[in-house]
Amino acid sequence: MTLTAMIDSQGDELLAAAEMLAWRDGDGADRTYGKIEYQSHARRWVISGLETHVAVRVKRIFPRISLTQVGLFGFADNDETRAELEWFASRYPLQMSPDDRLLLSEGRVRYERIRGEINQVLQPDWTPAGELAQLRDGFELRANQARAVEIARRLGRLIVADDVGLGKTLAAIASVMDPRFLPVAIIVQPQLAIQWQRDFIQQFTTLTSHVVQGAQHYVLPVVDCYIFKYTNIFGWTDTAATGRFASVIFDEVQELRHGTGTMKGGSAKVFADNASMRIGLSATPVFGYGGEMFNIVDIIEPGVLGSRDEFVREWCTSDDGKMIVKDSAALGAHLYDINLLLREVGKGPPPNRIIHDVPYDEEVAAADEAFARLLAQKVLEGSFSERGQAARELDMYARRVTGVAKARHVAAYVKILLEAKVPVILGGWHRDVYDIWLEELKAYNPMLYTGTETPKQKDAVKRAFMTGETDCIIMSLRSGAGLDGLQHRCSTVVHGELDWSREVHKQLAGRLRPHARKDPITEIYVVADGGSDPVIAALQGLKASQAHGIVDPKRGVVQVSADDSRMKALARAYLERSK
Repeated sequence: MTLTAMIDSQGDELLAAAEMLAWRDGDGADRTYGKIEYQSHARRWVISGLETHVAVRVKRIFPRISLTQVGLFGFADNDETRAELEWFASRYPLQMSPDDRLLLSEGRVRYERIRGEINQVLQPDWTPAGELAQLRDGFELRANQARAVEIARRLGRLIVADDVGLGKTLAAIASVMDPRFLPVAIIVQPQLAIQWQRDFIQQFTTLTSHVVQGAQHYVLPVVDCYIFKYTNIFGWTDTAATGRFASVIFDEVQELRHGTGTMKGGSAKVFADNASMRIGLSATPVFGYGGEMFNIVDIIEPGVLGSRDEFVREWCTSDDGKMIVKDSAALGAHLYDINLLLREVGKGPPPNRIIHDVPYDEEVAAADEAFARLLAQKVLEGSFSERGQAARELDMYARRVTGVAKARHVAAYVKILLEAKVPVILGGWHRDVYDIWLEELKAYNPMLYTGTETPKQKDAVKRAFMTGETDCIIMSLRSGAGLDGLQHRCSTVVHGELDWSREVHKQLAGRLRPHARKDPITEIYVVADGGSDPVIAALQGLKASQAHGIVDPKRGVVQVSADDSRMKALARAYLERSK
C-alpha cells in the first residue's frame, strides 16, 4: 500500500479538514496575478501568466527555478510542494479550479500533520505505542532503531545514516516486518549476501529468506526476504516491475551515487518505483561531491529535490558534472527537515589518527615516467575524448605508481605492529601493491579480502582472522563495506594507499565499529611525500566537508586525537628485538 493510500484509508477526517481549510473558489481575492493548475499525467503543478514583478518574485522564493525561465513554471508534486504553493497563492492569489484548491489544502494538511507526528517520534522521551517487530527471544529494538521503523512505516521511504555499529540493518529488517511490506527485496554488495541471511535475518527474526543466484531468471521460492546483489539486479527488473516486492532495502546505498545513468542505478530505480516502502542504509552515503546525494535521493523518493537541473540551480555552485553543493549543511538540514534522512551518532571515543610520512621511491616511479609524461601531455593538449581517457589513465597510473613506490615502507611499518602481536587491517587498492605487501609480510601469513576473492573465500579469511590464524588482513578499500565482527579482535587499521574520497577510508575504519566501543581505534595513514598522495590528501578536505555537512549538518567540529606515543614505543621495542 502506498503512503497516499495509507493516508487516504484514514478517510473522512483528513478530507473534512482539507475541505474546511480550502479556499472557496473566488473568495478572498478581488485580483489574481496568474494561474496555477495540476497536471495529473505529469504529476506536476504549473504556474502560468504571472505578472512580471510576481514572476521575478517566484524565482527568488523558489531557487530551483532558473533565473532565465519565463512563461511557465513547473513544480514536482509532493505534500511539501503543495504546502509551499498554497502559501505563495495566499500572498499572490492565483486562478485555479476548486479541485486544485482542494488538492493544495489537502497536501498541506497532510504535510503538517505528518510532520507534527514525526516531530513527536524524534523527541528524546518518545516510546513506541506497541511492539513494532516480533524479533526472536532475547532481542529488542534500541531507541534509534524504533524511531527509524516508525518513520519508515509512516512515510514509506527513509535513508538511515546511523554511525557504523548502531544497528541500521536490524532497523531496516524490523521496518518491513509487517504484512503490508512483505515480501521484501534486499539489495546488497556481493560479499554481504550470506552475512545478511545468516547473521541478521536468521539470527534476529523468524522470517524466511532466499539468496537470489545470478542474473538469469528462474522461479523464485515463496519467502519473506529475497536477497539480491547489486551485480545481478539488472536481470530481475521484469520481476520487480510486476510489483512482487512490497518493499526494497538498499544496503550500502552509496552504490547508487552515480544515479540512473548506470545499469546498477537504472535497475535499482525499477525496484524502488514498484515498492511501497524504500529504505537506504549507509553511514557514508556521500563518497565524493555532495551532488551524489541527489542521485541517491532521486531513486528513493523521485522528485523530492526537483529535477536534476532544478537541484543544480538550487543547491550547487555550478553544473560541471560534479554537482558540488555550495552549502552542504543547508542541504543536510533540508533532508532532515523533510524526514528523508535519519542519523544517530555513536558515543564511542574519538579515533587516534596518525599521519605517517614516508619517502616516495623515485627509482620505482621512474620506470614508467615516459608513459606518465605522454598521458599528462594528452590531458593538457589532446582532443576532448583523448583528454578524458588520458585523465582517467593518468589517475589510475599515478595512484598505482605511488602505491608501489611506498609499498615497502608501508610493509615495514605494518611489520612493527605484527611483531608486537597487534592485529591489523591493511587497506589498499592495486594488485601489484598487494603483491609487494604479501611478499614483505609473508612471515606473518597475511590474507587478502579484495574484489578478486569470492564471497566464500572472504568468509574464510574473516574466520581465519577471528581465530588468530592470521593477524593481518589486506583489504581493498572498497571491499569491506558492511563487514561485521572484526571489531571483536582488532582496533588498528593502516591506510596503505589513499582513495580520492575520505568516506572510503571512513568505511574501512568503520569495520572496527569506532562509535560502538569503549576503547578508541587507531587509524594510521601512510602518506608518501611525492606522487599522487599530496594531491589526494589535499582534495579529501573538500570531499570530506561535503559529506560531513550533509550527513551531520549540526554536529560541528569533531575532535580527533593524534597520539603516536604508542607507535613510538612499539617501534623502539622492534628495534631492540632486531639488534
